[in-house]
Amino acid sequence: MASGKEALRRARSEFAKTMFKASGANDPRIERAFELVPREAFLPPGPWLITSDGGGYVETPSADPIHLYRNVLVALKVDKRINTGEPALHAAWLGAVAPRPGERVSHIGIGLGYYTAMLSVLTLPNGRVSAFEIEEDLAERARHNLEPFDGVKVVHADATRTELPASDIIYVCAGVVAPPLAWLRALQPGGRLIFPWRPRETIGLTLMVRAGPAGFAVEALMPSWFIPCVGATHEIAAVRPPRSREEAETVCSLWPLAVRPPDQSAVAVYPDLWFSKTPLDG
Repeated sequence: MASGKEALRRARSEFAKTMFKASGANDPRIERAFELVPREAFLPPGPWLITSDGGGYVETPSADPIHLYRNVLVALKVDKRINTGEPALHAAWLGAVAPRPGERVSHIGIGLGYYTAMLSVLTLPNGRVSAFEIEEDLAERARHNLEPFDGVKVVHADATRTELPASDIIYVCAGVVAPPLAWLRALQPGGRLIFPWRPRETIGLTLMVRAGPAGFAVEALMPSWFIPCVGATHEIAAVRPPRSREEAETVCSLWPLAVRPPDQSAVAVYPDLWFSKTPLDG
């Protein structure tokens, strides 16, 4: 019979293989990151509250971290519904943004830093991760958790009101009605912005924005549901939101209003920018 340590090692190994498959990528470093970064190191002490099929929480049978190596959300702040993100979703996001060695990442809404640690691992060597968390207690604990990881700086701040550093990847873990123009300015040529778009209460959709010489290309990837991003949800009044999820999924490009006014291809229009169903080369 396997010892507790051996059983945990096997569970983490199987978890990592499952997450690698969920990533949809061919980068074996993603599997290694999920195997190397211990999930329990970025959580409060167990037993833990994990999400149930009914949408509530259930407590794990014990404080054995083997219970964490499943595709479940784990509560960080129950009263605010702040959880660690779903591992399979983040595996798919990591596969989509494809972090490379030496890249600069801005991670917004880090919680206790679990996926920040993975972004650090995936940008080694010489990568830098600026990690923003608006909840002061979470930021402080994340700062402690991330001390062993190179190139990570934790910032307690509202990332919608803070100038982001120049970034090859902006990785947003909170629901956004429209990304601030400052995020687009921070995105470097070839950079990728991934965020959960919440243009309506009934629509939750992952968008990938790529910065190119002709503008910002957009791709709708998958459903995603996150708590609202303070400063980028209820504070933004849509001029014209998408009429339906089906329409939202047609987005192909994003335009600051100062660059190009909305036309008949508009899927959604906001005070500073708009989404179009026309590709950049269309």
